[in-house]
Formats: sequence, structure tokens, C-alpha cells
Amino acid sequence: MSADLSRYDDVLDLLRDLPRRVPALQVVVVNGSAAAGGWDDHSDLDIEAWCSGDAATTYAAVLALLRAELTVDSVWELPEATWPDGRQCFVHLQPDAADLSRPTRLLDIVVLTTPERLTMDTRRHGTPIVVHDPDGLLVLEDDDEAELAAQRAQAIEQTAARRQTAAWLVERAIARDDLAEATLLHLRFAVEPLVKLLRIQHSPARFDFGLRYLRTDLPDGFAERVEALLPGPDLAVRSRAAFAWQDEVLDQLR
Repeated sequence: MSADLSRYDDVLDLLRDLPRRVPALQVVVVNGSAAAGGWDDHSDLDIEAWCSGDAATTYAAVLALLRAELTVDSVWELPEATWPDGRQCFVHLQPDAADLSRPTRLLDIVVLTTPERLTMDTRRHGTPIVVHDPDGLLVLEDDDEAELAAQRAQAIEQTAARRQTAAWLVERAIARDDLAEATLLHLRFAVEPLVKLLRIQHSPARFDFGLRYLRTDLPDGFAERVEALLPGPDLAVRSRAAFAWQDEVLDQLR
């Protein structure tokens, strides 16, 4: 069942007209949860665009049009260094974005320079909703599997090699009653590597998606097991359980 994007109809109409008004735009798609699944009343609209020439110039033109044509409450522009070949911003079309008593209207926009060959891996990102691509520049194909496999192998190797050091760091912070430090280290060294291992095992194409989408990417019940390990009372017990699960999955992967 396709996502109901009707609350963004005004935005979609503007997107369809954007290439006429910003001719450097070559490809415009909607992706994110609208394409990959998980769309709901509080999803933002993920917009990705590619252009000829300087992406920063095209991005500025697109943002100016959005400000002129839509009721924009606020904009968060990520630092220029975030994307070496483009710019990204979050455009809020409502005040108080954290008020979830109404459907969310928020745009996540990325404008990039069109590469020599433009591809998208649908295993990782879903099938994009193409708004504009008259020349068929966007090719749907898997990312380089050899490169992904090498990254997964390195993650397994590093998690195994770091295992004893990681547990010591967490236990030491707990023993010193440094709760803030212990919480950070527990997430960084116990929970997050565990989730990456589980993703490698059960959703290898999306192994690097972190703590998001656990209910769609992992087997039934795994998200709840991971959530039971998040910081809370008896942090030492939770941390030891997370490392024990790491050991179990490492044994299965190696």
C-alpha cells in the first residue's frame, strides 16, 4: 500500500514545477519513509534532488522558492561541510514541530551535484517516488556488494577486538558512579555495536542504519529486547546482558 502523501499536496505541486523555475535541476525524488515504508502522520517528507553545475547555487534557489511559495515557520540549514557536493536543510511548515497533536509538515531537503552515474539501492532506501527525471538519469541498482561486505567484515572484526576494552570502560564508569559517562559508553560500546551485529545478521544491506527501523529490519521481538537494554535502572545488568548478546551473535557470524 502506497503512502498517503496528501497533506503534502501543495509541496508536491511545487516540486513538479521546480525544474521549470530552477532549470539546473535534473532529478527530483521523494524517498525516506514514503518510499521505504513506515510512513505515518508524523513523517517528514524527504526530498532529494540532483542538479548540473554548482549544487550550492541551485540549493539556494530552491530554498528561496520554498520560502516564497510556502508558509515556512523555520529552517535548519546543516553546515556547508556536511555534504561535499551539496547542501541540506529541514524546512518546518508549522510552529512547534514537537507538537504531535496534529499531523507533521516538515521537509528534509538535500540538493546534490549530479554524479557521472546516479544510482540508488532500493534494498537500503526503498523505491523512490520520481517527481522529475526526464532523461532517465537515476538508475535503480544495488550498491557495490563487495564494498558493503568489506565494511560489514570490518565492523565484526572491530567489535570482537574491542569487546574487552569496551566492557571495562562501561564497568569502570559505573564503579565510579559516573552515571552520565556510563550511560554514554553503554550506548556507544554495548548497545550500538550489538544492533550493528544484529543488522549484519538479519538486514545486511542496512547494517549501518543504527537504532532506527528496528521493528521493520529485525525479527519479531528483537526491537523489544534491544529496548530492554537501553539505559535505566541496574545499568550494569543491562550492560552485561548487551555484551553477552554481542558474544552470542559474534559466535554466529564468525
